[in-house]
Amino acid sequence: MNDTVDKLVIFLAKRDGIDKLVKTFQYVSKLVNWQVEATHPDLANRFKQWEVSSGLSRKAFRTGRFLTGFNGLRRNPGATPTFKFLAVLANAGEMVYFFFDHFLWLSRIGTLDAKLAKRMSFISAFGESFGYIFFIISDLIIMKQGVEAERKLIALQEEEEDSKDAKEKIRKIRGDRVMRLMAVAANVADLIIAAAEIEPNPFCNHPLSLGISGLVSAWAGWYRNWPS
Repeated sequence: MNDTVDKLVIFLAKRDGIDKLVKTFQYVSKLVNWQVEATHPDLANRFKQWEVSSGLSRKAFRTGRFLTGFNGLRRNPGATPTFKFLAVLANAGEMVYFFFDHFLWLSRIGTLDAKLAKRMSFISAFGESFGYIFFIISDLIIMKQGVEAERKLIALQEEEEDSKDAKEKIRKIRGDRVMRLMAVAANVADLIIAAAEIEPNPFCNHPLSLGISGLVSAWAGWYRNWPS
């Protein structure tokens, strides 16, 4: 099971922690810039530079991340036809997001024509939002199934007192639900950020909306990736 792609994905995944940390820097600095730009323009400019630098750094960290979706489809496409269908759509969207994000990064640092940045940003954000919609649907379906299974186990536990097996299964279901809730929160937050790029509007593009969404996504990712 550990071929070259598997090993590469494991290596790239180790950068998730630093990505969430730098994402926190990026969106805290965005909020500070918004808060002080009217009263302290010099300080606001410093935090704006920190925000931009953090965003570009994160794009560099994510080099090759589009392979994660590809490997996910190879190794764990889904247990049922429904989940396989959702997995294909979700991972395809995420692969488009990460792949075109490379070109967005290169255009913003001047390696490629800066005029490409807007187009690459739109394609990347569209792929991101498309994929996250189906990730959210998958998690909601699994959480619903988990609630139903938990109810059955609780009923079984009432009939058979001191059922250690049922207690352990309930504990695992609840733990999985928390992780999936964190995933849904992060995906919804990232969806708002992507929507701001795809279809600019007063709500999604407001610095407060973007800042809070970025921090929700970052901190939900911290929780999910924190070693147990």
